[in-house]
Amino acid sequence: MYPYYETDWSILPPEHNRRYSPGLTINNIKQVINETIETNILRKPAPTRLRELIRQIRACRTAAEERAVVNTECAYIRSTFRETDCIWKCRNMAKLLYIHMLGYPAHFGQVECLKLAASSKYTDKRIGYLGAMLLLDERTDVHVLLTNCLKNDLNSPTQFVVGTALCTLAAIASPEMARDLCNDVERLIVSTNAFLRKKAILCAFRFVRRVPELMEDYLPKCEVFLADKNHGILIATITLITEMCEQSVAVLRYFKSIIPTLVRMLKSLTVTGYSPEHLVSGVSDPFLQVKILRLLRVLGHGDSTQSEIMNDVLAQVATNTETSKNAGNAILYETVLTIMNVESENSLRVLAVNILGRFLLNNDKNIRFIGLLTLVKTVHKDMTAVQRHRITILECLSDGDPSIQRCAMELSFTLINTQNIEMVVRELLRYLESTDAEMKALCSSKIVLAAETYSPSIRWHLDVLLKILTIAGNNIRDDVIASTIQLISNSPQHEQRFITDKMWEAIMNMNQLENRQPLVQVAVWAIGEYGEAAGFDEFELIEHYRQLLWAPQLSITTKQYILVSLAKISVRIDGCTPEIQNIINSFRVHMNIDLQQRANEFSQLFTNYKHLRNSLLEKMPKLKLSELTTSEYNADFASPETSEVEQQEEEPVAENEPSNQDILLDLLGDCFSSDGNGNNALAVVPVSQTIPTTQPYLQTTSFNQSALSSYNNNGPMAAGPNTDSIMDLLGIAASNQTHQTIEQTTIPAIDVYNKDDIYIRFFIHPYPTVGEQLPSSAGARITVQTTNGSQATIEKFLFQAAVPKSFVLTLREPSSTMMPPGGTIMQDLLIARQTSPNQGAAGLRMKVRFSYEIENYSMMEQIDVNEFPSGFLR
Repeated sequence: MYPYYETDWSILPPEHNRRYSPGLTINNIKQVINETIETNILRKPAPTRLRELIRQIRACRTAAEERAVVNTECAYIRSTFRETDCIWKCRNMAKLLYIHMLGYPAHFGQVECLKLAASSKYTDKRIGYLGAMLLLDERTDVHVLLTNCLKNDLNSPTQFVVGTALCTLAAIASPEMARDLCNDVERLIVSTNAFLRKKAILCAFRFVRRVPELMEDYLPKCEVFLADKNHGILIATITLITEMCEQSVAVLRYFKSIIPTLVRMLKSLTVTGYSPEHLVSGVSDPFLQVKILRLLRVLGHGDSTQSEIMNDVLAQVATNTETSKNAGNAILYETVLTIMNVESENSLRVLAVNILGRFLLNNDKNIRFIGLLTLVKTVHKDMTAVQRHRITILECLSDGDPSIQRCAMELSFTLINTQNIEMVVRELLRYLESTDAEMKALCSSKIVLAAETYSPSIRWHLDVLLKILTIAGNNIRDDVIASTIQLISNSPQHEQRFITDKMWEAIMNMNQLENRQPLVQVAVWAIGEYGEAAGFDEFELIEHYRQLLWAPQLSITTKQYILVSLAKISVRIDGCTPEIQNIINSFRVHMNIDLQQRANEFSQLFTNYKHLRNSLLEKMPKLKLSELTTSEYNADFASPETSEVEQQEEEPVAENEPSNQDILLDLLGDCFSSDGNGNNALAVVPVSQTIPTTQPYLQTTSFNQSALSSYNNNGPMAAGPNTDSIMDLLGIAASNQTHQTIEQTTIPAIDVYNKDDIYIRFFIHPYPTVGEQLPSSAGARITVQTTNGSQATIEKFLFQAAVPKSFVLTLREPSSTMMPPGGTIMQDLLIARQTSPNQGAAGLRMKVRFSYEIENYSMMEQIDVNEFPSGFLR
């Protein structure tokens, strides 16, 4: 017998204090028991909400604290994914997506996204598809598993499920997935549901972008959709048509017939405003207007007949659009781009430029920046109209925003001519004083180019160069130094005397010379060449040179200039030779090898070879200006076209006359051309598409050196009989003989440069044998191997090359920009002939420039590479 315990029903919960009821079924009893157990005994605490996680992460003071919070939460989320009956999957996936947006790895949630997407609950499906769009791409293996799920949802009777599937498909569709599901999307395009039809058209737009051959299925339907009254369907349809026209020229011609429809639609939006429900800040559906303008820009490009149909409506849009709101400015911006890209009338182009001029007066910095950027792109369309806004553009140079300053600077240089150069350069010099170091280098080089082209007088030109050297200081490029020396060399004697005096005054203050070393270099060069005409006090001059040479803040390069200038002063100014000899002798034991070598060589001129000192240290001859036009070279370095008038004005060059042409013109895009008199002229050149974005050219300007190799129609310039000994002395004759011997055999490699412990070699793949002719479409890959033979590390190594215009050159990304002692850098050059070869076609020749930094000193070298195989790329 078991003891009997009487139950005290008063202590039980109220839900248990009731009698049996026939309506209380077994299922209800189980549900009550499960809920009681889950809520009171077995249920785990609810996970952190997304909002709470965001607060925790934002409250972190350090990156380490943030990583600790994220790692803890990721560990918890990963553990819940392994559970099969977790009821918080949506919340955990939302938190994981937020963590992914912060940049932390979230790949372990990819499979869970597929599970949620396959769920029957829409809330789970929505989070699953959102995770698929963020975490999956076509390179992941689980991406293929999503195709069946998408196909099922595209056939769902619920429009929101279908819409979510279309959005996901458009975001992550691979070419294979697009081909598999294109029929389902095509079926939804003709759906009566406007919500689904709009999303299906946008999905088709992404399909066409990924798989262009699918566009044939959508061509007939697009014309029908243009008659739809739903603005969402119109925007989606125009987006699809624009993409197809950009993909195919045949489709572009097919859709030219819809231009009147687009014009009528745009006129209705502008004039009548028939859709008040789509007003945005008083503008009727600006989104649809922008889409129509972009499609008109594509359809009317290069077609004067179709452009004429658009002129009236473009003028109406430009004059009737509200400009006080951002929506109206967006429409005006697209209108300007359309006017400038179609064959519009001149008056309409002037109207477009005036709109951009009004943009420059706007208080919004973004609008001012857009106006300047658009003017830079379209200034070549109507230079006269842009010149009317020159004052406003120059005022933008003093704007507080650096982006606006840079755009204004680029635009200012395109507006320079002989009439306004003094005013524009004056404003640019004022801008040069306040800009940063990087922009000082760019701006100073451009001012030098403009001054060379449009200078009103030599005195003004010299004064501008002196101001550039003073203001820019150490931030200028080497081409400014070369240009200044070249100009002084070619100036009359009274101008040389004037600039020498100015240079001497500029370097008298020792406190400022540390940051103006290019000025010191040019000044001591001018004093060394023309010091006798300036009337210096010899003792003051020698003493100041002594201070410069022993100044620790001056670089080795500057001291090299000073040492050479000091040696030249010894033959220019009488009575100071002993002092100069003592200064030079003190450098014979200098720690720097170059200065030591120079001092020993100059010391020999004062002792054992004093009879040769006057002749060896005589004045340099005038540096020759460039005589050939840059149109000989490819689009990377020269203007794309030369006018017929310029070609007629050019004087014929003698067949055997040497030329100092510098092929490495403007590696940053500021190409020049030359007029008939040999003067450089600025030209606006589009960026070549053959240049890879991973290896952009640095923007430099042309520089001339008297030692550059010259060419005529028959090959390298023949050396005269008196040059044989000089060639033998320099070792060039033997080098040429070696190359001539090598050319008779197969050449696997070419030794390009071997100096200063830098070794450069070209490996040609493939290279032809002697007499072999390559087809016109053939190209070659040249591997450039650069080796550092010194004991110091070379940094910021940059290799640049230029070829004649009959070839196309592509520079691949180098293996590195730093070479430790004994290190090597490899870089590929892809070269192909652009024109059809013939029997008299010239062979490949190349100019190479490379720069680097070693022990905090910047070095730059330029060489000619002409010893290519005789049949190479002919």
